[in-house]
Amino acid sequence: MAERSTAAVDVADNSGDEPLTAKADEATTDGTAEAQDAADTGSQEENDDKAASKTFPATPDLHSGHKLAGRYRLEECVTRLDGFSSWRAVDEKLRRAVGVHLLPADHPRARSVLAAARSSALLGDPRFVQVLDAVEEDELVYVVHEWLPDAIELTALLSAGPMDAHDAYQLVSQVSQAMAAAHREGLAHLRLTPGAVLRSSSGQYRIRGLAVNAALRGITSDGPQRADTEAIGALLYAALTQRWPYESDAYGLTGLPKGMGLLPPDQVRAGVHRGLSEIAMRALANDGATASRQEQPCTTPDELAKAVAAMPRIPPPEPVFTAPPEYQRTTYQQGTYGRPAAGAVVTQPVVPVPPAPLQSRTGRALKWVVSALLIAALGLGSWQLAETLIDRDNNSGGDPGTTQSNPENNDPPPVEKSKPVPIVTAQDYDPLGDGSEKPQSIGNVYDDDPSSYWHTDWYASADFGRLKEGVGVVLDLGKTQRVGKVDVSFLGGATSVELRTTDGSTVPTRPTGFNKVAQGSGTQVSLKPSKPVQARYLLVWLTKLPPSGEGDFRGKISDIKVTS
Repeated sequence: MAERSTAAVDVADNSGDEPLTAKADEATTDGTAEAQDAADTGSQEENDDKAASKTFPATPDLHSGHKLAGRYRLEECVTRLDGFSSWRAVDEKLRRAVGVHLLPADHPRARSVLAAARSSALLGDPRFVQVLDAVEEDELVYVVHEWLPDAIELTALLSAGPMDAHDAYQLVSQVSQAMAAAHREGLAHLRLTPGAVLRSSSGQYRIRGLAVNAALRGITSDGPQRADTEAIGALLYAALTQRWPYESDAYGLTGLPKGMGLLPPDQVRAGVHRGLSEIAMRALANDGATASRQEQPCTTPDELAKAVAAMPRIPPPEPVFTAPPEYQRTTYQQGTYGRPAAGAVVTQPVVPVPPAPLQSRTGRALKWVVSALLIAALGLGSWQLAETLIDRDNNSGGDPGTTQSNPENNDPPPVEKSKPVPIVTAQDYDPLGDGSEKPQSIGNVYDDDPSSYWHTDWYASADFGRLKEGVGVVLDLGKTQRVGKVDVSFLGGATSVELRTTDGSTVPTRPTGFNKVAQGSGTQVSLKPSKPVQARYLLVWLTKLPPSGEGDFRGKISDIKVTS
């Protein structure tokens, strides 16, 4: 497939040098964004000269609280640059945080931004921050994308120091594989900076800005694969050395000494893994020989991913255990039990304690007398109770009003009939991943339309690519109710699923906070607990996915019914 020259960029990060092979339209910047951009590139005068050559329509004058499409409420402006602005917002319909890029409809880049956003949305790769909406409305063009509040930018990770070999290996492996997949679909990035790479709490790296932010900045390239490969090499170099592999400082990192050229990472910092140092040089110096070795340079993300995969596996560092406190022996183990410690002085004589009163001969006799009286009283009471019951049975034997349905006859209560239990709301549940699993279509699981469905992200294997144990859907019944059965309809193939419940008033943050009450597998699965349970929140937890027919694995739920 022919590559597209328009690619994505992290808009919120206005700093750092552009990829060596990428070119952007000259832009006018303002406010904090301009100062930051100028500080990182180190050339304010050059920016001013470029700014004079081209102007853009005024950035839309919006404020916090403004709503788009009646659902996206703007909260905080994080970027204002080149006639567009980027915001942190709230999707009031799905009650979640999102990001929004805004620009006037007459902006010269508006058409390319819409096209890039729609192309990125079609990729659907969970390793990229997903585009949720791309709309032209009321003389505005806006793009809505995921917002990951729990993820950490690579910029913040690098500010704490260099990464160990295992973490750096995971970074270059995951990012190169993701970009190789994007380029196979004709999408490039062209501004793969530390601010564009996020690490989730599960250790998975995600890339934001694919096919949108390059269009916002007007960045193009004659060699997009080479540009992205070099950018990945720069990220690996920074992870190994905490230095930026160029002479200029950028992204909070110090550049290399001027006039020294591109030094291998293992010559910049002691203790750098030699194999990773070699990989970084092969990605960075991709227009000639690589340092002192003869390996060929990597010119595409796919070549880089294969080179990383050919390396010996780098295990995680051994955990460091703190020594337990010194074991303290008890007095008995020290051999002093029942005896005074050495050197102790007995100040008072030991006086024998007299026995308890009932331990004497008279006390024992008194106990026998009391026991005999108690036995006699129990016998008399039992005889009187039996006589009373016999008389009552004789008196009630001819009563025509007594039937077998009387509860006093110990008959079992009538069985409660099952009935449908309405689902008030539903939400995606991915606590072991990045916290989000296609929430935009979650309402399809209880809309009574078998043709609509909610689906998971795609994974490389049925066990979620070994990234996590499962994903699911949490159903809110509105209040604690009796649940006797949950019927789940799947599309695409047999899916393994569990039903978990909680009697708490909130949704647990981990799947272990729910109680597993039933499990099954198939396309029409009836999850029936051994006995009815009382719960408000139900977790339909997918544990094994079917193949999607496109070379990956994905779960699809078309309908869920709950009955008492």
